[in-house]
Amino acid sequence: MKTYKIHLIRHALTAENIQGKYIGQTDVEASKEGLAQVKDLMNEGEGYPEADVVISSPLKRCIQTAKLIYPGKEPVIMADLREYDFGQFEGCTAEELKDLDTFKLWLSGKEPDTPVPFGESQNEFGKRICDCFVKIVEGIIKSGTNSTAVITHGGIITSLMENFAIPEAQAHEWLTPNGCGYTLRVDASVWRMGRRLEAIAECPPLKQQIDAEREMWDTFDYDPDKDDFDITPYINDYTDYENSEGNF
Repeated sequence: MKTYKIHLIRHALTAENIQGKYIGQTDVEASKEGLAQVKDLMNEGEGYPEADVVISSPLKRCIQTAKLIYPGKEPVIMADLREYDFGQFEGCTAEELKDLDTFKLWLSGKEPDTPVPFGESQNEFGKRICDCFVKIVEGIIKSGTNSTAVITHGGIITSLMENFAIPEAQAHEWLTPNGCGYTLRVDASVWRMGRRLEAIAECPPLKQQIDAEREMWDTFDYDPDKDDFDITPYINDYTDYENSEGNF
């Protein structure tokens, strides 16, 4: 059966990333250093994978990254791929926020339906990006698009990997550097039954990452080079996404 690939790629480094600031929907640009790092990644190892379609967050740092990596492709902008709305926390560091009760509550994750002041809740964020990703995957399958690059934000990539990727892992285990990400394989039948995608490689596949990649996979009860992985538990345990209460 035909399969498709999605490449989730985090935008290039920004000055605010280096400063440790919470920058969600503030439309900052990628730094010169960040764009230079992406250029280096383009020239190392196998470089970034080819893509028939490039999709991007509407924020400048993502569009800049998309146009740098895929200069021949005009990115399709999807508003719901924008980063978390940090509201009152926007532009601040954890050190600056550490004494705020609202910040402590948000970090605890105990009230995922409670939005940060002037921002969005964890569940609102999760539903927004998961709904958007479902549309992307459904569009890929319907159109038969072989390879799609999605240039977005670190928080979105970790959340999508936690919700849709096999092997299963918590969001923090999917943290990826700026300019990097993961390649997912889409099997239409598996997607229809359980809305799961196979994580098959880091993106871009750099020479120095290949051995480390094998170590990463060794931490899971799953080998991406074997085709006999048993998907059954994920299908049997699957609760219809559309009927869920948005607990992402």
